[in-house]
Amino acid sequence: MERQLELWFTENQTEDVALGLRIQGILHQEQTKYQNLAVLDTVAYGRMLVLDGAVQTTERDEFAYHEMITHVPLQAHPRPRRIAIVGGGDGGAVREILKDPAVEKVVLIEIDEAVTRVAQRFLPSIASGLGDPRVEIRFEDGIQHMQEHKSAYDVVIIDSTDPVGPASGLFQRPFYQSVYEALADDGIMVAQTESPFLEKEILQSAVEAVRAVFPRVYVYLGVVPTYPSGLWSFTLGSKKYDPTVPQRRPLSGPTRYYNFDLHTAAFTLPNFVRDLIAG
Repeated sequence: MERQLELWFTENQTEDVALGLRIQGILHQEQTKYQNLAVLDTVAYGRMLVLDGAVQTTERDEFAYHEMITHVPLQAHPRPRRIAIVGGGDGGAVREILKDPAVEKVVLIEIDEAVTRVAQRFLPSIASGLGDPRVEIRFEDGIQHMQEHKSAYDVVIIDSTDPVGPASGLFQRPFYQSVYEALADDGIMVAQTESPFLEKEILQSAVEAVRAVFPRVYVYLGVVPTYPSGLWSFTLGSKKYDPTVPQRRPLSGPTRYYNFDLHTAAFTLPNFVRDLIAG
């Protein structure tokens, strides 16, 4: 019997660890001004967005990441009316933010317009909120945007790629300082800060930088199977509020990962993560 050809995508997550996924085809590929962009059709995780060879999101597990990077900071704030997202051009964070009834305005700041264009075409379930009238999309540098918008936002979400290429500046103290100044007096910032198993130095460095700027700094965790190691960290800086206590505003749409009990539990860290960020 003739054996059917199998196609595999491999992401080299570190020098010693790789993720392999069987694919059914390449739906789209282009070299943008900033990066190589591809959408692959995988057997296990559905359609998958890949930037410079690194998995950004998949149809099957994206909800875990997008719900945790949005609802935790939003529910930590009593009146999150004005929200900014730096990165996140696929629209998943926007979709989740719009479920919070307190939100009046969402500004998506994405440096690469191709990410949004391709997500709208090939990942409509993720990009579904981008056409909402409360959403403003700006294809520009997020670092510069934060510098130019003082006291403009209640919550800023740093939904960035890994700290290489155009995203490298998003993990450094000067950027966090500009985010602090772009927030209202009671504002909250959250950033994805990589895997505590495989990229512990990035997490440690980010926490140190945020602590140099914000008076209250917390780390919480979520599980995203296609991200390196599956265990993912988020670092939150708050000017005023204790983010471990959710406001418990009912959402206008369902969540598959986030709930109010999980909100509090996510801040309970394993000992090895506590040791990593001890300062």
